[in-house]
Amino acid sequence: MTELTSLEQTLESFYQYLRFEKQLSANTLVSYQRDLVRLSRYCQNQQLTLIDLQHHHIRHCLAQLHRQELQPRSLQRWLSALRTFFQYCLKQKLISVNPCTGLQAPKAKKPLPKALDVDQAIQFVEVRGDDFLSVRDRACLELFYSSGLRLSELVSLNWSDVDLAQGQLRVTGKGNKTRELPVGRPARAALAAWQKKQLSTCGEDIAAIFTQKKGKRLSPRSIQLRFEKLSVTQGVDQSVHPHKLRHSFASHLLESSGDLRAVQELLGHANLSTTQVYTHLDFQHLAKVYDNAHPRAKSRQPSGDDDTTET
Repeated sequence: MTELTSLEQTLESFYQYLRFEKQLSANTLVSYQRDLVRLSRYCQNQQLTLIDLQHHHIRHCLAQLHRQELQPRSLQRWLSALRTFFQYCLKQKLISVNPCTGLQAPKAKKPLPKALDVDQAIQFVEVRGDDFLSVRDRACLELFYSSGLRLSELVSLNWSDVDLAQGQLRVTGKGNKTRELPVGRPARAALAAWQKKQLSTCGEDIAAIFTQKKGKRLSPRSIQLRFEKLSVTQGVDQSVHPHKLRHSFASHLLESSGDLRAVQELLGHANLSTTQVYTHLDFQHLAKVYDNAHPRAKSRQPSGDDDTTET
Protein backbone atom coordinates (compact mmCIF):
# COMPACT_ATOMS: atom_id res chain seq x y z
CA MET A 1 0.00 0.00 0.00
CA THR A 2 1.53 3.34 -1.09
CA GLU A 3 1.45 6.54 0.92
CA LEU A 4 -0.71 8.16 -1.76
CA THR A 5 -3.18 5.32 -1.45
CA SER A 6 -3.09 5.93 2.30
CA LEU A 7 -4.25 9.50 1.68
CA GLU A 8 -7.11 8.22 -0.43
CA GLN A 9 -8.07 5.76 2.25
CA THR A 10 -7.94 8.49 4.89
CA LEU A 11 -10.26 10.61 2.77
CA GLU A 12 -12.65 7.70 2.37
CA SER A 13 -12.59 7.13 6.12
CA PHE A 14 -13.32 10.84 6.61
CA TYR A 15 -16.33 10.66 4.28
CA GLN A 16 -17.68 7.71 6.25
CA TYR A 17 -17.23 9.73 9.43
CA LEU A 18 -19.20 12.64 7.96
CA ARG A 19 -21.91 10.33 6.63
CA PHE A 20 -22.53 8.15 9.66
CA GLU A 21 -21.24 9.98 12.72
CA LYS A 22 -21.92 13.59 11.70
CA GLN A 23 -24.96 12.53 9.63
CA LEU A 24 -24.42 15.21 7.04
CA SER A 25 -26.76 15.44 4.07
CA ALA A 26 -25.91 13.93 0.70
CA ASN A 27 -25.47 17.39 -0.84
CA THR A 28 -23.05 18.46 1.89
CA LEU A 29 -21.03 15.27 1.43
CA VAL A 30 -20.79 15.94 -2.30
CA SER A 31 -19.49 19.43 -1.53
CA TYR A 32 -16.81 18.02 0.77
CA GLN A 33 -15.76 15.46 -1.82
CA ARG A 34 -15.61 18.08 -4.57
CA ASP A 35 -13.35 20.29 -2.47
CA LEU A 36 -11.10 17.54 -1.11
CA VAL A 37 -10.52 15.95 -4.49
CA ARG A 38 -8.64 19.15 -5.35
CA LEU A 39 -6.32 18.45 -2.43
CA SER A 40 -5.89 14.83 -3.54
CA ARG A 41 -4.98 15.86 -7.10
CA TYR A 42 -2.51 18.42 -5.82
CA CYS A 43 -0.82 15.82 -3.63
CA GLN A 44 -0.62 13.39 -6.54
CA ASN A 45 0.93 16.02 -8.81
CA GLN A 46 3.41 17.07 -6.16
CA GLN A 47 4.00 13.49 -4.96
CA LEU A 48 3.11 14.46 -1.40
CA THR A 49 1.80 12.21 1.33
CA LEU A 50 -0.55 13.24 4.09
CA ILE A 51 2.25 13.62 6.64
CA ASP A 52 4.29 15.63 4.10
CA LEU A 53 1.70 18.39 3.87
CA GLN A 54 2.78 21.65 5.43
CA HIS A 55 1.49 25.20 5.58
CA HIS A 56 3.34 26.31 2.43
CA HIS A 57 1.90 23.42 0.42
CA ILE A 58 -1.67 24.42 1.23
CA ARG A 59 -0.82 28.06 0.49
CA HIS A 60 0.66 27.02 -2.87
CA CYS A 61 -2.42 24.97 -3.71
CA LEU A 62 -4.65 27.90 -2.72
CA ALA A 63 -2.69 30.19 -5.03
CA GLN A 64 -3.05 27.72 -7.91
CA LEU A 65 -6.81 27.52 -7.44
CA HIS A 66 -6.99 31.31 -7.29
CA ARG A 67 -5.07 31.58 -10.58
CA GLN A 68 -7.53 29.11 -12.07
CA GLU A 69 -10.17 31.76 -11.28
CA LEU A 70 -11.92 29.88 -8.52
CA GLN A 71 -14.17 32.47 -6.89
CA PRO A 72 -13.41 33.77 -3.36
CA ARG A 73 -16.50 32.10 -1.90
CA SER A 74 -15.45 28.78 -3.41
CA LEU A 75 -11.94 29.21 -2.03
CA GLN A 76 -13.37 29.97 1.40
CA ARG A 77 -15.47 26.81 1.24
CA TRP A 78 -12.43 24.82 0.07
CA LEU A 79 -10.35 25.99 3.03
CA SER A 80 -13.21 25.24 5.40
CA ALA A 81 -13.42 21.67 4.09
CA LEU A 82 -9.66 21.25 4.51
CA ARG A 83 -9.75 22.55 8.06
CA THR A 84 -12.45 20.04 8.95
CA PHE A 85 -10.52 17.21 7.31
CA PHE A 86 -7.27 18.05 9.05
CA GLN A 87 -9.05 18.37 12.39
CA TYR A 88 -10.27 14.83 11.81
CA CYS A 89 -6.70 13.74 11.01
CA LEU A 90 -5.45 15.36 14.21
CA LYS A 91 -8.01 13.46 16.28
CA GLN A 92 -6.96 10.25 14.55
CA LYS A 93 -3.32 11.12 15.32
CA LEU A 94 -2.42 10.92 11.64
CA ILE A 95 -0.79 14.36 11.72
CA SER A 96 0.57 16.54 14.49
CA VAL A 97 -0.14 20.01 13.06
CA ASN A 98 -3.03 21.41 11.03
CA PRO A 99 -1.36 22.82 7.88
CA CYS A 100 -4.32 25.17 7.27
CA THR A 101 -3.73 27.17 10.43
CA GLY A 102 -3.56 30.90 9.70
CA LEU A 103 -4.55 30.64 6.03
CA GLN A 104 -7.31 32.83 4.67
CA ALA A 105 -8.98 32.89 1.29
CA PRO A 106 -9.32 36.16 -0.67
CA LYS A 107 -12.30 38.13 0.52
CA ALA A 108 -15.37 38.12 -1.68
CA LYS A 109 -16.35 41.50 -3.07
CA LYS A 110 -19.37 43.00 -1.39
CA PRO A 111 -22.17 43.72 -3.84
CA LEU A 112 -23.13 47.36 -4.07
CA PRO A 113 -26.29 48.09 -2.13
CA LYS A 114 -29.37 48.65 -4.26
CA ALA A 115 -31.27 51.80 -3.49
CA LEU A 116 -34.43 53.55 -4.58
CA ASP A 117 -34.01 56.88 -6.29
CA VAL A 118 -35.35 59.93 -4.42
CA ASP A 119 -38.68 60.02 -6.26
CA GLN A 120 -39.25 56.31 -5.67
CA ALA A 121 -38.39 56.62 -1.99
CA ILE A 122 -40.79 59.52 -1.45
CA GLN A 123 -43.52 57.72 -3.40
CA PHE A 124 -43.00 54.64 -1.24
CA VAL A 125 -43.14 56.35 2.16
CA GLU A 126 -46.13 58.63 1.41
CA VAL A 127 -48.83 56.16 2.44
CA ARG A 128 -52.30 57.69 2.17
CA GLY A 129 -55.30 57.00 4.36
CA ASP A 130 -56.42 57.62 7.93
CA ASP A 131 -57.21 54.07 9.04
CA PHE A 132 -55.10 52.29 11.67
CA LEU A 133 -52.78 50.44 9.27
CA SER A 134 -52.27 53.36 6.90
CA VAL A 135 -51.37 55.79 9.68
CA ARG A 136 -49.03 53.26 11.26
CA ASP A 137 -47.41 52.33 7.94
CA ARG A 138 -46.85 55.98 7.05
CA ALA A 139 -45.16 56.66 10.39
CA CYS A 140 -43.07 53.52 10.11
CA LEU A 141 -41.83 54.20 6.58
CA GLU A 142 -41.24 57.91 7.14
CA LEU A 143 -39.15 57.17 10.23
CA PHE A 144 -37.20 54.45 8.46
CA TYR A 145 -36.30 56.76 5.61
CA SER A 146 -35.83 59.84 7.76
CA SER A 147 -33.34 58.31 10.17
CA GLY A 148 -31.81 55.31 8.38
CA LEU A 149 -32.74 52.80 11.06
CA ARG A 150 -32.05 49.09 11.15
CA LEU A 151 -35.16 46.93 11.38
CA SER A 152 -34.12 45.69 14.83
CA GLU A 153 -33.72 49.27 16.00
CA LEU A 154 -37.14 50.31 14.77
CA VAL A 155 -39.09 47.45 16.35
CA SER A 156 -37.44 48.07 19.74
CA LEU A 157 -38.31 51.78 19.84
CA ASN A 158 -40.39 53.17 22.69
CA TRP A 159 -42.13 56.54 22.86
CA SER A 160 -39.65 57.52 25.57
CA ASP A 161 -36.89 57.29 22.93
CA VAL A 162 -38.28 60.05 20.72
CA ASP A 163 -38.60 63.79 21.24
CA LEU A 164 -41.02 65.02 18.58
CA ALA A 165 -40.73 68.65 19.65
CA GLN A 166 -36.96 68.69 19.11
CA GLY A 167 -36.92 66.20 16.26
CA GLN A 168 -34.55 63.80 18.00
CA LEU A 169 -34.46 60.06 18.40
CA ARG A 170 -32.37 57.79 20.62
CA VAL A 171 -31.74 54.27 19.34
CA THR A 172 -29.75 51.34 20.66
CA GLY A 173 -27.96 49.54 17.85
CA LYS A 174 -25.45 46.75 17.42
CA GLY A 175 -23.15 46.12 20.36
CA ASN A 176 -25.74 47.79 22.60
CA LYS A 177 -24.41 51.17 21.46
CA THR A 178 -26.74 54.15 21.75
CA ARG A 179 -26.79 57.01 19.26
CA GLU A 180 -28.85 60.17 18.78
CA LEU A 181 -30.50 60.73 15.41
CA PRO A 182 -32.37 63.63 13.83
CA VAL A 183 -35.95 63.09 12.69
CA GLY A 184 -37.22 64.99 9.65
CA ARG A 185 -40.41 67.05 9.67
CA PRO A 186 -42.54 64.62 7.58
CA ALA A 187 -41.56 61.79 9.93
CA ARG A 188 -42.39 63.90 12.97
CA ALA A 189 -45.82 64.72 11.58
CA ALA A 190 -46.45 61.07 10.72
CA LEU A 191 -45.38 59.95 14.19
CA ALA A 192 -47.60 62.53 15.88
CA ALA A 193 -50.60 61.34 13.85
CA TRP A 194 -49.78 57.74 14.66
CA GLN A 195 -49.43 58.50 18.37
CA LYS A 196 -52.99 59.87 18.42
CA LYS A 197 -54.32 56.90 16.43
CA GLN A 198 -52.54 54.42 18.69
CA LEU A 199 -53.88 56.13 21.81
CA SER A 200 -57.48 56.06 20.56
CA THR A 201 -57.24 52.44 19.40
CA CYS A 202 -54.93 50.74 21.90
CA GLY A 203 -55.45 52.84 25.01
CA GLU A 204 -52.97 54.57 27.27
CA ASP A 205 -49.66 53.44 28.75
CA ILE A 206 -48.37 51.81 25.53
CA ALA A 207 -44.58 51.91 25.66
CA ALA A 208 -43.78 50.57 22.18
CA ILE A 209 -44.07 52.95 19.26
CA PHE A 210 -45.14 50.42 16.63
CA THR A 211 -47.84 48.02 17.77
CA GLN A 212 -50.77 45.90 16.72
CA LYS A 213 -54.32 47.05 17.48
CA LYS A 214 -54.19 45.28 20.85
CA GLY A 215 -51.07 47.18 21.81
CA LYS A 216 -48.58 44.34 21.31
CA ARG A 217 -45.20 45.38 19.89
CA LEU A 218 -44.75 44.55 16.20
CA SER A 219 -42.27 41.82 15.32
CA PRO A 220 -39.60 42.25 12.63
CA ARG A 221 -41.45 39.74 10.46
CA SER A 222 -44.68 41.74 10.72
CA ILE A 223 -42.93 44.81 9.37
CA GLN A 224 -41.26 42.82 6.58
CA LEU A 225 -44.66 41.56 5.49
CA ARG A 226 -46.05 45.11 5.46
CA PHE A 227 -43.11 46.16 3.27
CA GLU A 228 -43.90 43.37 0.82
CA LYS A 229 -47.51 44.51 0.52
CA LEU A 230 -46.66 48.20 0.32
CA SER A 231 -44.13 47.52 -2.46
CA VAL A 232 -47.20 46.71 -4.58
CA THR A 233 -49.82 49.12 -3.25
CA GLN A 234 -47.48 52.13 -3.34
CA GLY A 235 -46.79 51.55 -7.03
CA VAL A 236 -43.02 51.12 -6.70
CA ASP A 237 -41.78 48.97 -9.59
CA GLN A 238 -39.51 46.85 -7.38
CA SER A 239 -39.55 44.95 -4.12
CA VAL A 240 -38.66 47.16 -1.16
CA HIS A 241 -37.44 45.65 2.09
CA PRO A 242 -36.38 47.51 5.26
CA HIS A 243 -32.67 47.31 4.49
CA LYS A 244 -33.23 48.76 1.01
CA LEU A 245 -34.86 51.80 2.57
CA ARG A 246 -31.86 52.14 4.90
CA HIS A 247 -29.57 51.90 1.84
CA SER A 248 -31.64 54.59 0.16
CA PHE A 249 -31.28 56.85 3.18
CA ALA A 250 -27.49 56.47 3.09
CA SER A 251 -27.21 56.80 -0.67
CA HIS A 252 -29.33 59.95 -0.92
CA LEU A 253 -27.54 61.59 1.97
CA LEU A 254 -24.15 60.85 0.43
CA GLU A 255 -25.23 62.03 -3.00
CA SER A 256 -26.14 65.39 -1.52
CA SER A 257 -23.32 65.78 0.98
CA GLY A 258 -20.42 63.41 0.36
CA ASP A 259 -19.86 63.39 4.12
CA LEU A 260 -18.90 59.78 4.72
CA ARG A 261 -18.07 60.31 8.40
CA ALA A 262 -21.45 61.85 9.12
CA VAL A 263 -23.27 59.01 7.38
CA GLN A 264 -21.16 56.52 9.33
CA GLU A 265 -22.38 58.07 12.58
CA LEU A 266 -25.99 58.20 11.42
CA LEU A 267 -25.97 54.56 10.34
CA GLY A 268 -24.23 53.43 13.52
CA HIS A 269 -21.37 51.71 11.70
CA ALA A 270 -18.46 50.87 13.98
CA ASN A 271 -15.97 51.00 11.10
CA LEU A 272 -15.79 53.48 8.26
CA SER A 273 -14.99 50.63 5.86
CA THR A 274 -18.55 49.38 6.30
CA THR A 275 -19.91 52.74 5.16
CA GLN A 276 -17.46 52.96 2.24
CA VAL A 277 -19.58 50.52 0.25
CA TYR A 278 -21.65 53.59 -0.65
CA THR A 279 -18.72 55.54 -2.11
CA HIS A 280 -19.44 54.35 -5.67
CA LEU A 281 -21.89 57.22 -5.80
CA ASP A 282 -21.12 60.52 -7.52
CA PHE A 283 -20.67 63.02 -4.71
CA GLN A 284 -21.31 66.72 -4.85
CA HIS A 285 -18.61 69.15 -3.81
CA LEU A 286 -19.06 69.63 -0.08
CA ALA A 287 -20.80 68.01 2.87
CA LYS A 288 -23.92 69.69 4.16
CA VAL A 289 -25.63 69.27 7.47
CA TYR A 290 -28.40 66.70 7.73
CA ASP A 291 -31.31 69.06 7.18
CA ASN A 292 -29.86 70.41 3.97
CA ALA A 293 -28.68 67.07 2.63
CA HIS A 294 -31.55 64.68 3.19
CA PRO A 295 -34.49 65.15 0.80
CA ARG A 296 -36.97 64.14 3.48
CA ALA A 297 -35.51 66.05 6.41
CA LYS A 298 -35.15 69.63 5.25
CA SER A 299 -36.25 72.35 7.64
CA ARG A 300 -36.28 69.88 10.50
CA GLN A 301 -36.63 72.67 13.05
CA PRO A 302 -39.94 74.52 13.31
CA SER A 303 -40.20 77.68 11.26
CA GLY A 304 -38.37 80.57 12.93
CA ASP A 305 -36.09 78.39 15.06
CA ASP A 306 -32.35 78.31 14.55
CA ASP A 307 -31.15 75.03 13.06
CA THR A 308 -28.17 73.93 15.10
CA THR A 309 -28.36 70.24 14.25
CA GLU A 310 -25.01 68.55 13.69
CA THR A 311 -24.57 65.67 11.26
